[in-house]
Amino acid sequence: MKTKMYIAGKETSADKTIDVINPYNNKVVASVPAATKNQVSEAFRIGANYQAKLTRYERQQILQKIAELLVKNKEEISDIITSELGICKQDSLYEVGRAFDVFSLTSQLVIHDDGEIFSCDLTPHGKARKIFTHREPLNTISVITPFNHPLNTVAHKIAPAIATNNCVVCKPTELTPLTALKLTEIIYEAGLPPEMLSMITGWPEDIGDEFIQNGEIDMITFTGSVAVGKMIANKAGYKRTVLELGGNDPLIICNDLNDEDLAKAAELAVLGATKNSGQRCTAVKRILCQEKVSDKFVPLVLERAKKIKFGNPQDLKTDMGTVVSEEAAKLFEQRVKAAEEDGAEILYQPKREGALLPPIVLDNVKPNSELVIEETFGPIIPILRVSNNLEEVAQVSNSTAFGLSSGVCTNDMRTSNFFIQNLKVGTVNIWEVPGYRIEMSPFGGIKDSGLGYKEGALEAMKSYTNMKTYSLPW
Repeated sequence: MKTKMYIAGKETSADKTIDVINPYNNKVVASVPAATKNQVSEAFRIGANYQAKLTRYERQQILQKIAELLVKNKEEISDIITSELGICKQDSLYEVGRAFDVFSLTSQLVIHDDGEIFSCDLTPHGKARKIFTHREPLNTISVITPFNHPLNTVAHKIAPAIATNNCVVCKPTELTPLTALKLTEIIYEAGLPPEMLSMITGWPEDIGDEFIQNGEIDMITFTGSVAVGKMIANKAGYKRTVLELGGNDPLIICNDLNDEDLAKAAELAVLGATKNSGQRCTAVKRILCQEKVSDKFVPLVLERAKKIKFGNPQDLKTDMGTVVSEEAAKLFEQRVKAAEEDGAEILYQPKREGALLPPIVLDNVKPNSELVIEETFGPIIPILRVSNNLEEVAQVSNSTAFGLSSGVCTNDMRTSNFFIQNLKVGTVNIWEVPGYRIEMSPFGGIKDSGLGYKEGALEAMKSYTNMKTYSLPW
C-alpha cells in the first residue's frame, strides 16, 4: 500500500518511496514518499508566508477536537503504531491515551493569558508607568521526531505550535512515519488551516539538511539521539534550537526498604525497564541497588521479569512486543554478552527471535560496562550492586554522559533530599520510575540529554514564542 505525505494540506507523492517494515514479521506495512529537498523547501515557503490569526478560542476548540478524534480513532491508530513499531497493543493504546492528554491539556493552557504586569513606581527612580508582556509566535518551526513514540512525540511538538499560532513542517522518522501521517489527517479534520502543518517523509540524507538550514526556519525542535542532536546544533548556526536527547536513567533502591517496599520497588524496576520494549529515553536503564538489600531485591526482580508475556504484539494479552529492528536486538545482545564477560551474571535470557527481544535480567553489572554506560534502547534489566554510602551511589549514578531522569525508592526524607540535590539530572522522582510526568510539566535533561528549553506543553509554548514588553503611563 502506498501512502501520501502532506504539504500544507495537499496530498503529495514523490518519485522514490520508502518501505515501512513491521519488525515482528518483517512484512512491508506500507510505502511512503521519499521527499526531495525542493518539496521540503516549498513546505517551509508556504509556512513562512502564512500568517496564522486564530483566536485563543479557535485554537482551544481545534486542540480539543483533535483530542476527541484521537479517542474516536484509538483502535486504528494503535494498530498503526503496533504494525510499524512492533510494540504491543497494550503499549500502543497507552500511547494514544498520552497523546490525548497532550492535546487536551494544551487546549486548556491556550486559553490562559500568561502576560504579566510590572509597576514602575517601585524605587525613587521610578515613574507612574506599567510594563506589560505578551508573547508573539515565531511563525515557522522545523520538527524532527524519533521512532520510539511515533504519536506522542509528534503530538508534543505540534500541539504547542497550534496553541501559539505557529506553522510547522515536520519530518517523522522514516522508520515509523505512518502514525504521524494519520495524526496529520486528524488535525486537518479538526479544522486547523492546512498551511499551518506539513508532514513530510523522506531519507535524512536527502532532506535532513533542509530541515536544519532552510532560511525560512525560525526554530528547530528535535527529539532523538545525542549524535544527531549535536550534528543539528553544529549545522543550525544562529537559529533557536531545542534538543531533547538520550538518557541512561537510574532507579536507585535504598537500604531503608522493608520486604514489602522491596517488592514494590521491583515492580517499578521491571515496569520501567520493559514498557514500550524499553524504547524510551526515560526507561530504567540501570538499577542501582544498595548492598544491604540487594540479596533480597534481586530475586524479586527476577520473579517479576519472568511473568512478562512477550510475543505477537497484536495480541492484547501480550505484555511486550519487539524492539525496532533485528539489528538493534543483536546490538543489545552483544552488550549483554560483553557485560557477562566482564563479570556480570545473566539470570534470565529467553531466546531472541528476530526483533523480538525478551527481557534480560543481569546481576552484578559493572558501572563501567558498555551496557550501562551507553544508552541501551531495549528491555534489558541490569542490576548494579552499589555501596551503602549515599555519596558513592550518587557518584555511580552521575558517572555517565547523560543527565535526563532518575527514580529513587526510599522512605527516608533525608535520603530523598540528598538525591534531589546531588543527582545531575533534569528530573528526580521519589517512589516512581524515572519517566513519570504529566504532559504539561517541564521535561528534559542536562549534559548529553538535552539543550535549550524543556519539553512539556507549557515550556514548549514558551519556546515557540518571543516575549514582547510594552509600557504605558499610569
